Amino acid sequence: MTTSSKKGIVTLIIATFFLSLMDGMSRYMAELYDVLNINMFRFWIIGSFVIVISLRGRGVLRSILKTKQPIAQISRGLLFISSLLMAIYSYTQVGLIVTHALMAVFPLLTVLLSGVFLKEEITQIKIIAVGVGFIGVIIIINPVNLQFSLVSFLPLISAVTFAIYAVLTRKVALTDNTETSFFWVSLVSAIAITIPSPLFYNPIQFSDIYFLILLCMFSLLGHFLLTNAYRYTEASVLQPFSYFHLFFASIVGIIFFKDPLTISTVAGGLLIVFGGILISKKS
Repeated sequence: MTTSSKKGIVTLIIATFFLSLMDGMSRYMAELYDVLNINMFRFWIIGSFVIVISLRGRGVLRSILKTKQPIAQISRGLLFISSLLMAIYSYTQVGLIVTHALMAVFPLLTVLLSGVFLKEEITQIKIIAVGVGFIGVIIIINPVNLQFSLVSFLPLISAVTFAIYAVLTRKVALTDNTETSFFWVSLVSAIAITIPSPLFYNPIQFSDIYFLILLCMFSLLGHFLLTNAYRYTEASVLQPFSYFHLFFASIVGIIFFKDPLTISTVAGGLLIVFGGILISKKS
C-alpha cells in the first residue's frame, strides 16, 4: 500500500469521526427544534462560509457558479436535502444505529442505478453483493416484528434518494469541477429548506447557539476531510473504510442517546458492510 493511500484512509477515518459527531449533534438539536429550522440555519452558515472562501480571487465566484448541467445540479441539491432531512428525522425515531445500518446500503443501490442510468457494467459479483446487502436490510427491518412502524423505512428511502444523488454526482463530474458541485448543492439546499421553514419557525434559544455552531463545525470538518481523502487515493480503496461512519455513529448513539444494539441490527449491518466491501474489491 502506497503512502498516499495510507494518508487517504487515515483522512477518511477521521472524517467519519467528525461526521458521526455531526449526526449526534443533529439528533440532539432535532429533538429540541424543528428539523427544517435547524438545517436552514446550518446551510446558510455553511453556504456563507463557502462564498467567503470563493471570494479569495477575482472571478473565482463566477467560475464556481458556472455549470454545464444546471438541471442536474439543481436536482442534486434537492435530492441531497431530502435525503438529509429524512436521515435526521430517522435519528429521532429509530436511533443512530439502525439509521446508519440501513443507510449503509446506498453504495449497493448506487451500483444498480449506475448500471441503469450511466450504463456502467453490472457484473455477477455485483449482483451477489447487492443481494447480500438486501438480505441485511430485511434482517434489520424484520417485517415480522409488528413493533417496527412504517417510519422505520425512512432510512432506506433516504439511502435510495442519496444513491440517486450519487449517480447524478458522477454525471456532473464529467463536466463540472468539485468546487462547482459543492457550491450548487449548498445553494440549492439552503434555498429549498428556507421556503417552508417560516411555517415551522421555532426560535433557537441563545443557550443552544453553541450547539448549532458545533454542528456546523463538525459538518465542515467532516466534509472537508472527506473531500481531501478522495484526492489521495481511489474510491475503491476508501470504500471499505467508509463503514467506520457506522461504527462511530453507533458509539455516539449508545453513549449519548442510549440506543439499543440488537442482534438483528448487528447481523444485518455486517451483511450490508460485507456487500459493500465485496463490490469495492471487485470494482
